[in-house]
Amino acid sequence: MTKENKYKEILIDPIRECAGYMPKFGHGRDGGFTLSEFQTLYGNDFFYKWLGLDSPLMYSAHKAAGGITSVYRQIGIGCERLVREIFMDNLGLTEDGVKWSYQIDGANGKKRTLSLDGRIIVDDITDDSAKERVKEWKDNVCNQLELPDRVREAMTGIVFEVRQGYKSKDSKRQNADIANASNAYANGYIPCLMVMSSQIDDDIVTRYNQAKWVILRGFLGTSAYTSTYDFYKDVVGYDLANFMRKNQEYFQIEIHKILDELMKAR
Repeated sequence: MTKENKYKEILIDPIRECAGYMPKFGHGRDGGFTLSEFQTLYGNDFFYKWLGLDSPLMYSAHKAAGGITSVYRQIGIGCERLVREIFMDNLGLTEDGVKWSYQIDGANGKKRTLSLDGRIIVDDITDDSAKERVKEWKDNVCNQLELPDRVREAMTGIVFEVRQGYKSKDSKRQNADIANASNAYANGYIPCLMVMSSQIDDDIVTRYNQAKWVILRGFLGTSAYTSTYDFYKDVVGYDLANFMRKNQEYFQIEIHKILDELMKAR
């Protein structure tokens, strides 16, 4: 398999799982309910039946709503996997090297393991020119973040939180990311929020900037300090935007098949 075909499958494979999505209607049931099982469930509920909610159209609406949420989630998973693979292939990093996790004290004295989606340690990069590019980027970012000298000298690399987009204002998720940033700095890593699309709430950008996150967004032709795709091209050494552009027809066909399945009441 070529590198390009490998990347295509890494990104799209998790999303294919969404085609078989079936809503659970709050029952936590493995596999969810089929249309006929839904009609039995709602048909036996007097109130819902009186309102006509046992209609196949209602099932289709639930299936589409939950399925679309699943599509976004699975796109995010595909992006995380693709990021790590590109780092390994183009920077010579190992599978263990591109992962980062740490432990905190949880409830009842048990340890909890938290992780971010990717990592680059400058000294682990095998290609000298790539190492110099990443080091220069890291040093410039330290200047932009106005990190104290003692902090910037301790930075050995970058850790990445990868998102397909970030429009939710979930405060729990934001607080967890702020805590991740503190632990990243404590372990010698600059935290970077890498968003594959340009979709991110402005308030989130402000809060993460205040917590000393670097934020890369799905812009084209800006700079490696603001654009996810310029970062890949100019720093990692792989033109991810060109890969996506070349294969957009393939991705669109696959996604449209999945969406078509989700919209059917069956």
